[in-house]
Amino acid sequence: MKHKAKSPKAPALSYIFQVESLSHEGRGIAHYGSHPEHPIEKQGKKVFIRYALPGETVRAVITHTAKRLEEADSLELLSAASTMRVPAPCPHFGICGGCNMQHIHPDEQIRLKQDVLKSHLTHFAGLSPKEWLSPLRSGREDYRCKARIGVRYLPHKDKLVVGFRENASNKLTSIDRCMVLDQQFGSITRLKQLLQSLKGKADIGHVELAMGDAEVALLIRHTDKLCDADVNELRKFTLQKQWQLYLQAAGPESLVREDGQGTEMRLHYRLEEFDTTFAFSPLDFTQVNSSVNPKMVKLACDLLQLKPGERVLDLFCGLGNFSLPLARCVGAQGEVVAVEGSEEMVARGTENAKNNAISWLSFYSQDLTKDFSHQTWANQGFDALLIDPPRSGAEEVMHYLPKFGAKRIVYVSCNPATLARDAGVLAQQGYQLSRAGVMDMFTHTGHVESIALFEQIEPTTQIDDVRSDEE
Repeated sequence: MKHKAKSPKAPALSYIFQVESLSHEGRGIAHYGSHPEHPIEKQGKKVFIRYALPGETVRAVITHTAKRLEEADSLELLSAASTMRVPAPCPHFGICGGCNMQHIHPDEQIRLKQDVLKSHLTHFAGLSPKEWLSPLRSGREDYRCKARIGVRYLPHKDKLVVGFRENASNKLTSIDRCMVLDQQFGSITRLKQLLQSLKGKADIGHVELAMGDAEVALLIRHTDKLCDADVNELRKFTLQKQWQLYLQAAGPESLVREDGQGTEMRLHYRLEEFDTTFAFSPLDFTQVNSSVNPKMVKLACDLLQLKPGERVLDLFCGLGNFSLPLARCVGAQGEVVAVEGSEEMVARGTENAKNNAISWLSFYSQDLTKDFSHQTWANQGFDALLIDPPRSGAEEVMHYLPKFGAKRIVYVSCNPATLARDAGVLAQQGYQLSRAGVMDMFTHTGHVESIALFEQIEPTTQIDDVRSDEE
């Protein structure tokens, strides 16, 4: 049977566009218009252009077409550069899928994130805070204290590619140094050379780097047992650097420490403001920006205005990043209840409370997307509440909030869309949005981290508002 030859792939189309504004994720927005190159049938159609900025004229290649919009990549700048534009500091910019806003001045990145938060709160919740908080800025370029680095074996070349995923692709781009990784990790060139030299290199799926205040951990995720010679080479590398070495063959329960310097599988960080030290496993979720995290915790506690003896609820508490500082604020006369879906994190939080001699802090395991009304901790009443949910938000919790009776709520968010949705529910439950602002947890990316304070509207206040309207 004869096979038909494949039709040659149509060349990608490119056009000249005038960039009008920025999308929420930092892409330039343009429209097909009267330019001679523009097809008549596309007049008015919106185009999102990566790496293009407002006020610029660019030639862009179309990468994706849908009924109502198109996506494109900027090929050439044909006008003066926008005042927002700066030289991208990383040589991998435009190829590596991370840090996609390096071409935008950091001050403009913050303004964009503030605009995104304002837009979501206004359009989806009909809310605006009484006061906008000053943004929490990252104090350093090399802010990341944790990273997962991909490893892919190319059998036809007997070679490893070690790096990060390219934009909108599973393909890895090789990286020698990442500018946003803490400089203590240094160049990963030597690590790449070491992995390439291993007999079992084809069995390595990825590596993870994690850092505490004084320790660094290298975790090797492998799909088949590594030979003794390979493990010894990894040991020598980590001993030379004074790092911890971990191997993980399958799930979290398979994690083992292999550097020979101890059996405790812990790193540590400290929040001096609250005299608390946290222990965590390299697999645990922790905040990746070690300069923003202390500022964020302090701001959250300041917003709640806690007094000694108060009762506080911390939902989605993780290993206690907020819980322990909250407990310090209310003192031994008060009480903090911390709730988290992961039993492993509950165990870690309990461990941290014990190590810091905080006996008035209790951790509970509970899936907060399910009904928890029967739980004893949920029926005790609280003066204040802190919630730090995943990207999906906490809609189920929002409808239960009146039963907690908290007068003050701080909501820490990693997704402005779900924050806005949940804020709308809070407004219906009798809470006003008092203060809100963004936090630059992930510089050079479109991730918008934010924090908001909601305060219960007293009945007398509501009556006064009605009288004011009648007058």
